[in-house]
Amino acid sequence: MLKFSTNLSMMFQDYAFLDRFAAAAKAGFAAVEYVGPYAFPAAQIVSRLKDNGLQQVLFNLPAGDWDKGERGIACLPKRQKEFREGVKRAVEYAHALECPRINCLAGLAPTGIAKSELWATLTENLAFAAEALAAAHIELLVEPINYFDMPGFLLNTSADGVKAIAACGHPNIKLQYDIYHMQRMEGELAATISALLPLIGHIQIADNPGRHEPGSGEINYEFLFQHLRNVNYENWIGCEYRPRGKTEDSLEWMKSL
Repeated sequence: MLKFSTNLSMMFQDYAFLDRFAAAAKAGFAAVEYVGPYAFPAAQIVSRLKDNGLQQVLFNLPAGDWDKGERGIACLPKRQKEFREGVKRAVEYAHALECPRINCLAGLAPTGIAKSELWATLTENLAFAAEALAAAHIELLVEPINYFDMPGFLLNTSADGVKAIAACGHPNIKLQYDIYHMQRMEGELAATISALLPLIGHIQIADNPGRHEPGSGEINYEFLFQHLRNVNYENWIGCEYRPRGKTEDSLEWMKSL
């Protein structure tokens, strides 16, 4: 049976963040994910999770200054101390929230630095994070993101993600496979999922174009959901889309399952 979590950074936007937990539970979700919990004390989020019977299944490592456009710092050579401090902070939150997986955003490639240096920094940081999270019994993920939505992001394709995992050289790292991003970059969704299934720790979904709910665009989600059943995908599927209207009105696709 497929199991879906809701991304509270993109869905239930009609509510203040802490009120989105109750809205998600009322809409039928059993689990949540989001960009990061760091703006709130862990105890506040724990309370919202417990009060609404929700599991926390994913959030990101601290990704720099999000409001100023940063999208991860793992590839930035001058930010390694900050990255390692962020890993420690993320582990503290993950333990409090009982979250089994944390995603790493590689970051935007700055001008004037050789790509080889960015890759070396990224893989060194991933190895550090993978080891630290393994000691904490938490799985590390790394995510490719399309360069149309996020120009300059270092990892863009599933092959980039696999390359980063291999270069990291640690068993405690898997791929976060976002169907929307990979449709924009490469297509071949079903075949790629089949080929990479042992490496995929989490899947996220949205349709294309527009990054709206499944059924609003070109991706055949009815086929893909059946494909995920056929290949026995057992991990969470994160709904990371922008509803065209109210989130509650965008869930007909999920009810039909």
